[in-house]
Amino acid sequence: MLISGFSSLLSLLSLAMLVFAVVALFLSATVREDAYRAADKQTKMFWLMILGVTVAVNLLVPMLFLQLAGLVATIVFMVDVRPALKQVSGGGRSSGGSSSDGPYGPYNGGR
Repeated sequence: MLISGFSSLLSLLSLAMLVFAVVALFLSATVREDAYRAADKQTKMFWLMILGVTVAVNLLVPMLFLQLAGLVATIVFMVDVRPALKQVSGGGRSSGGSSSDGPYGPYNGGR
C-alpha cells in the first residue's frame, strides 16, 4: 500500500513537471527573438531547445534526476528570463495604472 501511494505521488509530480515545462516552452516560443537580446539573456533558440528537451525527457525518459534537471531549467526560465523579457517588451506594469488605462489616460466610458 505504501509503495502504490508513493508511486502515485511520483506520477502526479511527474505530470506537474511536464505541464510546467510545456507552459514554459509555449511562453518562450511566443516572445520575439530581439527581446531575448535586449534583455541580455540567452537566445530564443537556446531556450526553445532546453525546454523542448525538458518536455521530451518528461514524456519519453521518466528518469527522476533528468526530470529534476529539466525542472531547474524551467524554473530558471520562469523566474529569471521571463520577467526580464516582460520588462523589455513592455509587458510589466510599473506605472501602477488600472486595467482601463489607455494610451492617453484612463478610459471612463464616455462620461
